[in-house]
Formats: sequence, structure tokens, C-alpha cells
Amino acid sequence: MTDLKKIIIDDQEVEVDGAMTILQACEVAGTEVPRFCYHERLSIAGNCRMCLVEVVGGPPKPAASCAMQVRDLRPGPEGQPPVVKTKSPMVKKAREGVMEFLLINHPLDCPICDQGGECDLQDQAMAYGVDFSRYREPKRAADELNLGPLVKTEMTRCISCTRCVRFTSEVAGILQMGQTGRGEDSEITSYLNATLDSELQGNIIDLCPVGALTSKPYAFSARPWELKKTETIDVMDAMGANIRVDTKGREVKRIVPRNHDDVNEEWISDKTRFIWDGLRRQRLDQPYVRENGKLKPASWDQAFAKIAEAVKGKKVAGLVGDLVSTEATFALKQLIEGLGGSVECRTDGAKLPAGNRSGYVGTATIADIDDAQMIQLIGCDPRSEMPVLNARIRQAWARGADIGLIGEPVDLTYKYFHMGNDRAALQDTLTKSFDKVLEVPSIVIVGQGAIREADGAAVLAAAMQLAEKTDSKLMILHTAASRVGAMDLGAVTEGGKDAMMDGAGVVYNLGADEIDIKSGPFVIYQGSHGDRGAHRADVILPGAAYTEESGIFVNTEGRPQMAMRAGFAPGDARENWAILRALSAELGQALPYDSLSALRDAMIAEVPHLGNIDVVPENTWQAEPTGTLGKASFVPAVKDFYLTNPIARASQVMAELSQMAAERRNTQVAAE
Repeated sequence: MTDLKKIIIDDQEVEVDGAMTILQACEVAGTEVPRFCYHERLSIAGNCRMCLVEVVGGPPKPAASCAMQVRDLRPGPEGQPPVVKTKSPMVKKAREGVMEFLLINHPLDCPICDQGGECDLQDQAMAYGVDFSRYREPKRAADELNLGPLVKTEMTRCISCTRCVRFTSEVAGILQMGQTGRGEDSEITSYLNATLDSELQGNIIDLCPVGALTSKPYAFSARPWELKKTETIDVMDAMGANIRVDTKGREVKRIVPRNHDDVNEEWISDKTRFIWDGLRRQRLDQPYVRENGKLKPASWDQAFAKIAEAVKGKKVAGLVGDLVSTEATFALKQLIEGLGGSVECRTDGAKLPAGNRSGYVGTATIADIDDAQMIQLIGCDPRSEMPVLNARIRQAWARGADIGLIGEPVDLTYKYFHMGNDRAALQDTLTKSFDKVLEVPSIVIVGQGAIREADGAAVLAAAMQLAEKTDSKLMILHTAASRVGAMDLGAVTEGGKDAMMDGAGVVYNLGADEIDIKSGPFVIYQGSHGDRGAHRADVILPGAAYTEESGIFVNTEGRPQMAMRAGFAPGDARENWAILRALSAELGQALPYDSLSALRDAMIAEVPHLGNIDVVPENTWQAEPTGTLGKASFVPAVKDFYLTNPIARASQVMAELSQMAAERRNTQVAAE
């Protein structure tokens, strides 16, 4: 039961939860309170003192509004609600004093600082700063930290708000940053000068309210007012993190997170944030045709003519890659089926059941993790497969949730009970009594590594059985951004990829770069990068990357989200749906739409829930038939977090991070 309290803030009476801080109550009242150290997703530090307010009837000095709860305020002499003032002369003078202290040692770096134009210190100095300094002593300086290839440091600018320390220890789950010294000698540093070992470290760039921590790859490349900002969706994993892509001219300059409480909160992984240099390297910008064993540049007409000639009288198979939008998948499915072929999206061999949404999506939402008291992980490594989701599981663990893992023991940044590596451990779990679990909200999370082997269908059925027995919700942890949307559209073939490709004379590969196609069939590759798929191709059709076309993606919880175009594809590359539409006319199977909106209308008419953007449909529970479990151990689906797709493999930053991660794994640590 909530403890509601009345409080008067600047002559406005509001009723808030007594557990709220004064700062949060001020936000409810629509009153802005400046702050540097306070952040709603981190613990309260109360050390910058910028959020000082006057509590009427309290001590004759300003109070830190971020650290005082509403329930601790004293009512008036006749029981009136407590009164707080945020604009009184006392408050203004106190904040000006705090600002003067903060600027004592802060260097005059604004013209060369990457934070310029989006700096909290600049903004608040405009309101509370003065145009002169009374400080005559030498300014303090601090040594720079080497935190790795992502975060650039200028520690002389640091105001010791400790946001970075709290984020790395509380959310990212690494204990490598801290504050040493006292008074003027205090400084933020890393343990033994270590570089940061986290897939979420880039978030401290957004958290830093000054220019002490900035993006190293983005350094000195643009000012915020020069950038065109596009709100879109990330496709580096299946979480569907909400992001903003900033472009300058035709180039993507940076990617930053957008807040979405039910998906990624306001965090994104380092792969999502720093992938952008891979968007301009190794790009396919014109069609190619293989002649005498060598790929040679060609025109669109020549490429289409070669395909038309190859397709005649042959069985055609279509493959859907990991980064493909639902619109392109829908167009490919219609084209290939019109030619008498079939399409498959489960390119990794995952035994996901066609038509049963509770079997390939589950029933849990990402936000359900917040309230879960029991989380059972089966054959997955969420830290590598979906780092932001892993941080959410860590928050649940910090609140007291019990975590169990069946699979390879890995460092997940929180403690868990390891229940075994193999299928036998899953079978043993099914035979246990679950009285305790039935009393609390629970989630079973199944990874792609668990269901892509020969007995994958039996593993999924056992996981669904476990969810039923424990009254838990089920979540399927996907690794491919396109997978759920393609499953919704029915881009599946009886017997899977191998059965579909058996006897196929032509393979239409739409961005599937994580598989090897055997020699024999004629291969058409449509994609954005010269990766594995392009090397095997007989004809290459250059497509747009995810930042260069608009499309709907369905995330791992089954939520359709709209990705928007931030720029244009290079050279002769075209949007993926447009290539398929043009090719269909050449093959005499013209698709019945000439615009993206017409295609989208046709797709939504066939699968209506794709039109409900940002709404998670409720899935009817339908248990899968049980099967015989094998004897193998569970192997996580992602071996190298930084190199999971062609854009990542084209990125120099990702290559460096991958190399550093490999060196860390192979470093021998002396026994204590």
C-alpha cells in the first residue's frame, strides 16, 4: 500500500508517494531542479549539492533534495503539508556557491570539448554561474585514464559526481572504477589502471554530465548542432533497443540510446553504440556477376538477366538473414513462393515451431524481469547474447531474485546457481518439487544455443513443460533481429533449412552471412556488405543497411517496432524491398505493390499485429509435444559478442574489442 503525502512546492500542492525524494516530488510538480550526481536509475550519492532546496520550518540551511524523502519532512504547526521552496533567495545563493566551487578547478576547455553543446555544466552555468572568478590559485590537474578504445578521458574536467562508478558497479556489474583520495586529492580512477571489461561501458559517456568521459571513436568529428538526428531501432541483437542515429551528410557519426522503460530503459550495448564505422567499410555499392570463376562489376539489367536465365526450370530456395526487416522478408516470401519455391528464416537450425507464437516468442515481456523472483536460464549466455537484458536480470538479482543456469558456466556479472551443463540437468529439474517457485513471479529463459541442435524441439518442449509446472512465464532469447518477424510471416519450411535446400538449383540469399552454402546451386546474394554470403555468390545485388531504409522489426518479446531511415545507401545500392520488386517484374512474377506503404499495407493485412507498433500481443499458450532429449552439453549461441554480423565484422573498433576480449580470456592469472 502506498504511503501518500501532501507537499507544497513553490505554492503548488501535490500528493506523492512518501518514499519519493523531494527532487522526484519536484518533477511531479513540474518544477525543474538542477543536478549533476543524481540519476533516477542509479543509487543516490548526494555529493554534488546542486539540487539544494529550502525546506520551510526545517534547519536554517538548504537541503539536498535528492537525498531527503518526502515522508521525513516535518508538517506545519497546525498539521499543514510541509513547504519546499526551489526559487527562494537562499536557494539561488546556495546554488551559485556550489557552481562557483565546481568551476574552481574546471578547465576552460569548452571550445575543444566534445561535450560542448550538450553539457549539463554549460547549461547550468548559464543559469547559476557568474562571469568572473574569485579564484587566484593554480587549478588542479589530474592524470588521464586509459579505459580502453571506447571511452576517452579528460579527468581534469571531472566534477566527481561518481555516476560512472555507480553505473559500472550497479548496472554493468564490474568493479573496476572507484574514487581514491580525499578533498582536493580525490579522483576517479580504475583499479590497477585496468581497461574496462564490459559490453555496456559506453553508457558512462551519456551519464557523464561534463566532458570528462567522451566517445573515443567519435572524438572531434562533429558538433551536435551539425548532426541530423533520426529516432530508430537497433538490430545488433533481438532486443530492439530504441536508438537515435546521428548523421552528418551521408555518414553516420554516432549512435546513442533513447529511453524506453519496457525495452532497453536508457542503456545500449557497446556493439550497438560503436558499430557505425562498419557501416561505411566493405560496402557493396554495385551489382556483381560471376564470370569464369571471378566476380565482375555489372549493371542492374545484366544482373537481373543472369538471374532470370538461372531461375528457369529450377527449384528455388530463399534464405532470410539476421538483419532483414519484415517488409523485405514479406517481399522475398511472395517472390520465391510465386516461383514455386519456399523460404526459411531459421538459418542457424533452431527448432522453433511454426505457427505457435508461444513456442517461438513465449509469454514473458522484458519488463516482467523487473518483478521476477525466480529466473531460470537454459542454454543461454545473456551477457553475450543480449547485454542490456543481462543488466536487467542483474537488477532483479540485486533486488533478491534467485537465478538458476543450466548450461555452460559463464561470468554473467551476478551470482547464480549452476544446475548442470547438459540435457540431463534439464531432465532432473523437471522431476523436482516446485512449491516455493509457485508462490513467486518466475520466468524461464531459453537461448538459441539450446534449441538449434538435433533435439532442439525436445529441449523447447521440456522448457515449456518446466514453465507450466512452475507457473512461470516463458521467454525465448533470440539472437537475430529479423527472426521473430520472419516467423510471424511464416518464412519457414517443413524440415528446416536442410530439407528446403535439398535439390535446390537456385538459392536466393537475403543477407544470411552466418552460414556456408555448399557448392552446386546458383547463389544470388542480396546484402549490404562483402561478407561470407557475397564470397559464395554468383550474382550480388547491393542492398541497404539497417540505417538506410525504413522497416518494421519484431523483438525477442514479440513487440513490433518501426526503424526509420537515417541516410541513403552508397552508390547503386537500393532498398531491399525495391530490389525484390524490380526483380519480380523481370522474372514475370511482378509483386502487387509499387511503394513501401503499399507493401506494408499488404503485409499487415496478412499479419495484423505487425501494424500495432510498440504493442506486445498476448500469445495463447500452446504446449509443444514432448520428445527425447539427447546427451550433449548446452553450448551458447554467441561465441564472439563483437563479431556476430557483417556490419560488426567490417568495423575496426569491433575488431579491436574482439582482440582485447580474446587476450583477456587467454591471460593467465596467478593464484592467490
